[in-house]
Formats: sequence, C-alpha cells, structure tokens
Amino acid sequence: MIIHDDDKKAAEAAAERDDSEEQLAGPSTAPPPSFEESVADQLAEPSVVGHFPDSDVYVPQGGEEPPPDFTPYRAEYFVTGSQGDIVSHDRHLNEDGEALYRFLLSHSQVPPTLLLHVHGSHTESRTREVNYRDNHGHFRIKHEHYTEDVIDFNFDIDISRHIVSGPVHWSRPDNEPAYRGGMVMEVDAHDAEAGLPAPGRQRATARMIDAAKAWQKEQRARGLPPWAGPESDAALAPHQTTVLRSSKTLRQWADEYCASDKLLKEFTYERIVYGWHFANVVRAVHAAIKATYYTGTPTVAFQRTNTRVHIRPDNRLARTLSNKWLLFLLWLLLVFPLIWLYKRFGARGGGRWEVCGGAYALKSWQLVDPAQAADLPPPFSGADAGRMMDTAAGPARLVGLREGEWFQQWEGTIRRAVAGRLKTSVPLTAPDGGATEAAMMLDGYQQSAVTNLRAPLPYVMRPTVRTI
Repeated sequence: MIIHDDDKKAAEAAAERDDSEEQLAGPSTAPPPSFEESVADQLAEPSVVGHFPDSDVYVPQGGEEPPPDFTPYRAEYFVTGSQGDIVSHDRHLNEDGEALYRFLLSHSQVPPTLLLHVHGSHTESRTREVNYRDNHGHFRIKHEHYTEDVIDFNFDIDISRHIVSGPVHWSRPDNEPAYRGGMVMEVDAHDAEAGLPAPGRQRATARMIDAAKAWQKEQRARGLPPWAGPESDAALAPHQTTVLRSSKTLRQWADEYCASDKLLKEFTYERIVYGWHFANVVRAVHAAIKATYYTGTPTVAFQRTNTRVHIRPDNRLARTLSNKWLLFLLWLLLVFPLIWLYKRFGARGGGRWEVCGGAYALKSWQLVDPAQAADLPPPFSGADAGRMMDTAAGPARLVGLREGEWFQQWEGTIRRAVAGRLKTSVPLTAPDGGATEAAMMLDGYQQSAVTNLRAPLPYVMRPTVRTI
C-alpha cells in the first residue's frame, strides 16, 4: 500500500495526541495545592471582566446584581392654610417610633418663618347721600355720616433670613406643666421638690399652669431659648446648659406616642426662633414711626408661621377633624360638642404630646478653638470687641446679627416706607440704603458717608376727605 506524505503527517499527529492523553490520564505525582495557595492564585489571576476591557457587557460580582440602594421612608403630609403648619396622618408614623423620630428630624431642618409686620391706619369721618322712600311714597335724600378705617402703610420685613444656627432639639423639664399624653397639663415628679404628694406623673395645679404661661410669655418677649428657666439671665448658648431638660429623649417620647392606642391622639413638635429681645425691637420700630410725625394708629408685631409639626392618627374621624370645612359642618350640625366630650373624657379618646421641639438662633454664643482665640487675649479689642467673651468652657464668639445692628441698618428704610405709604404683600429682604450703580460711577462717591447723611422724610397726614 502506498502512503502519501500527507497521510504520514496526519498519522504521526494522531499518535502524539494519544501519547499526551495517556500522560494526562495518569496519576499526579505532586500533591494538590493548599487552600491558601489556591486563594492566592485566584487573587493573582485577572478577573473575568479584565479579559474584556472594551466590552460593554456587565458581569456583576457573584453572578447576580447588587441590591438597590436604601431609600428612606417618605411619609404623607400636608401643609395647613395661613399658618403653614405640617400635618401628617401617616399610619407608619403612628406605629414606629423610629420612623416618627426621623420624620421630625427631617422636617426640623427647615426653619420657621419670622416676619416683622408693620401696619398703620387712621379713621376718617365721611358723609354720603342716601335715597329713600318716605311713608307717602315720595323719594327723598338724606345725608348719612359714617366712619371708615383707611390703611396708610402695610408691609413686612423678613427676619428669618438672619437665622444663623439650628435646630437645637430641646424638651421641657419634668416639673414644668405640659401635655404629656393626656388632655390636661401634667408634670413628672421624681422627688418632693415639685410639691407633689407622690412621685410620678401628676396633674398640674392651676397655680403651676399660670406661672408656666407667664414665664413662657416673658421668655418669648425677651427672645430667650426654650430651655432657659426663670433663674437664667441670658442663656443664649446651648453649651452652657442642658437643652434636653426632660428625663426622656425625643426618641423615647416618640415611642410613647406610638405605643398609645387612643383614637384622637396628637404629637406636636414646636419650632422656636430665639436670640433677639423682640419686645425691645417692637418698641424701637414704634419710636421710628413716631419720629416721622405720623399721627395714626401704628401696629408692630412679629408674625411666626411654619412653627409646628403635627402627627395625628390614620382614621376617618381624625382626618375629618383636620379638614376645616368638615369641622365647620360638624359645628353647624352640633356634632362636634359630642366629639369633644369623647376626646376629653373617653378612655380611648384624645391625648396630646407637646413636650419637645427645635430652636433656631438669630444670634448665639459659640465656642472658639483656643488656638484661634490666642490672638485676642482678654480684654478683647478691635473688630471683635463685644463679640467675644470668656466662659467656663472656654472662649466664645457671638455669631449672628444683633438686634441693634439690624435696626441701625433698617431704621431709615422703615421711616421712608412709613412716609411713602408703602403697601406691599411681598416681604422686604434688604434695606434700601445701598448705593446705586450710577452713583458708584461718580468720582469721589463714598457710600458710607452718603448713607449717614441721608435723612428720612417726615410723614404728612392727608387731609380728611368728606364726600357730600
């Protein structure tokens, strides 16, 4: 038989493959690698994705896609009308204390709105002609005198833009009357200093409630923080005292609320702005208005909105009471008095928790690093004079705008607004004493000098108009 060269080569290649298969099929002379060596070899080898650097195919580690990122729980809520308070009937917030706690923390990041409302009006006596028919059927004309209130000026100044810090979470002390789950004010007494016969939660007396309300009114007028007691002089620094004065934390109060099975319970988180002596600011603005020779009746007051967060149960009755139109209908049908009696005296009726909130500072003393304060040894001088002081915890710096500094910037603007009979619904955010672009282009113009020389115009009352 004749064998061609190509057939010879094919036969030799097949014989070599058989020899190699026999060698691979034989027993191994070396022991298997250890676990540490095999792991080291796997780490040294390139990954599967590394073999395809230009490939768009994604090969997840472990052969499966990673779990999605954690998404925080978003509870349902709505904002009330003019006050801007937040109300939530979310079921999860009424069952899980952790969810309620985080809900309050998230909404505490938004400070409340604080406006200085300035309003002025006067009364005018007017006369008008009235046509009427007498007893004989004849038409006659008579003159009727009446009075009418005329608005002279009406504007707001935004104060909340000057908030420099917050929130600082605070709670009321145990011996201060507050709503702690019931429909009446209570105190938590742990010793005989509270004047109660036995320790525990007791109903507050009328004298204790009157004293607490009087102090809270003075506290707001002086701009003291909510944790400042009657014995405090000017407790503006959270580091100088204990702001959580209750024996329970905010999370523990949230757990207590969620554990209650009352049908008309309510948890309220209050947001307070402090730092300025608000009563003195009102008096200063009144004086600025009178300096314009205004003879009408001025009204100056601070208006606060978006100050409360309410948590209420998720049931039909509680949602009905949160709707002002349905509540008005219940009053017309004389149904609400029965609901109020059940809420006040029912075992599973109502319960109120109003013991904690957040505080936001217009000015506050904050501790300073001793290394930074080394350049300003006591007594402090220079630009920081009056804004530095020594405390038991170390040097502190006053952060924020003081009420005197704010009034000095706005006094001229307030006088000109009164003299010009400004009426606007948009809050003012900046004083009008700044220099214009055209003035800054003049050679030798100095903004500070011209601003100090500018004098407000006096207010001129319009003559009384009589219509006949």
